[in-house]
Amino acid sequence: MTKHPIEVITSVERRRRWSREEKERLVAACFEPDAVISEVARAAGIHVSQLFRWRKELCRIEEPSMQVSSTLVPVIVSETAPAAQFAAPDTPIPPQPRRKRSDVTIELGRGRRVRVDSDIDTQALGRILDCVLGRR
Repeated sequence: MTKHPIEVITSVERRRRWSREEKERLVAACFEPDAVISEVARAAGIHVSQLFRWRKELCRIEEPSMQVSSTLVPVIVSETAPAAQFAAPDTPIPPQPRRKRSDVTIELGRGRRVRVDSDIDTQALGRILDCVLGRR
């Protein structure tokens, strides 16, 4: 008969707090050649999903913010530069009515469909269908 170690918890344990250095050390161990993430997690006494979460957090690439920065740029006014001339149109341009977009869906069978704008060039549509149907 073999004996297996048993851990008996007699008190309420608090969550362990991992320092950033400990997290970085464990995540770095995951990137070692021939490293098995489940073995790294088991050796540290944590669940694999926790190690994956730390890896995701520590390896995240910061995306550039979409904020517009207000940087001041020097402007030089010169007397030698020609002034821009904007001519007002003689006749006002009538507003163009918005064309309602309409799509055409072509069912090809076997779960294949092609959706195109209703005013597509018919020759271009023919080339698309030839490619999709394998005729070329």
